[in-house]
Amino acid sequence: MSKGRILIVEDDLDGADILDAYLNREGFQTRQAADGHQALELYRRWRPDLVLLDVMLPGLSGNEVLAAIRQHASTAVIMVTAVADQPRLINSLLYGADDYVVKPYHPGEVVARVHAVLRRLLRPLSDAPQQAVLRHGALTLDSDAALATVDKDGQPQALTLTRTELNLLAQMMAAPTRMFSRAELLAHSQPESDAMERVVDAHLHNLRRKLEQAGIREVVVTVRGLGYRFRNPS
Repeated sequence: MSKGRILIVEDDLDGADILDAYLNREGFQTRQAADGHQALELYRRWRPDLVLLDVMLPGLSGNEVLAAIRQHASTAVIMVTAVADQPRLINSLLYGADDYVVKPYHPGEVVARVHAVLRRLLRPLSDAPQQAVLRHGALTLDSDAALATVDKDGQPQALTLTRTELNLLAQMMAAPTRMFSRAELLAHSQPESDAMERVVDAHLHNLRRKLEQAGIREVVVTVRGLGYRFRNPS
């Protein structure tokens, strides 16, 4: 039985073939794309569960592909980046990447990261309270459905949030006004990742933007030098 569909987007064909073999051995179905345009075409036709996406690609860049995916879907995306590409990595996180792997890597490390991200998708959103539904003003988060909505004239409108953004929102809504350090937020939202703590800033930047676009403003509050807390919307 397949463990899921993985789209490998990599212009290094030898590297892509090696990842393909490792993932197939673990029971995943795989497809490959060698440039950004092909990646988006295949993504739309095949609908993978996770995308392994190189930052540097011919045609469209990895960040452009990621931005296009994030316009319509919260599919898990792991960016693959070179050590010297820190600015591009930060841009990837701002576009909504779930995790990243740095080249050079061992293919087994990439497979482990794929397993970790897919497990994260199946985790309960919040371990702290035993409340399935959290509400603050017009904002509602249903942990069982992994869905956040905003009430608009009596009609709930769904927010397109990544799993990491949902995890962060659930943690903060469960303990409104409590201050969380970046380390606490990272440990909850990405427990099996070795990502930098500053990655949390990028995910919360995206979460804030999406909430504000839906009319929920100033609920994610920065505690300068310490971390973040949630403030109930009025």
